[in-house]
Amino acid sequence: MINYCKNVTIVTRKENKYMTTDIFIGSDHGGYKLKNEIIKHLDDLNYKVQDMGCYTEEACDYPAIAKKVVNEVLETGKKGILVCGTGIGMSIAANRFSGIRASHCTDTFTARMTRMHNNSNILCLGERITGIGLALDIVDIWLKTEFEGGRHLKRINML
Repeated sequence: MINYCKNVTIVTRKENKYMTTDIFIGSDHGGYKLKNEIIKHLDDLNYKVQDMGCYTEEACDYPAIAKKVVNEVLETGKKGILVCGTGIGMSIAANRFSGIRASHCTDTFTARMTRMHNNSNILCLGERITGIGLALDIVDIWLKTEFEGGRHLKRINML
């Protein structure tokens, strides 16, 4: 069952399937449609997703949505996804917070590298600049790629 109500956890269980992880997702009005496509995609992959807003295409303030996702990521250690028109505003808003490594990705290579080398904990996408198919590929690669650690951990600890 998918329910797009405010602050409701979207939990859809397929028969005999394991819910693999938690992901917090949010968008402003410019990313609303892509966010909903990502939610459907993640549901099909049996992820547990919590939609932190927005819930309509009515204009809203992206920093407020980014802050909701950031707070959950920092509190739980889980990953987050933020979507706006370009992905840039959300990445700026999220990266204001200590402990957040939000990455604006427009291709699969950067999605992979931002996880491997930067241990990115929030993915930022732009609905107006990234097609749905590519955006879903970016999400898949970003979620599946592990952090390499090693010399990269030293650099992250310097942030």
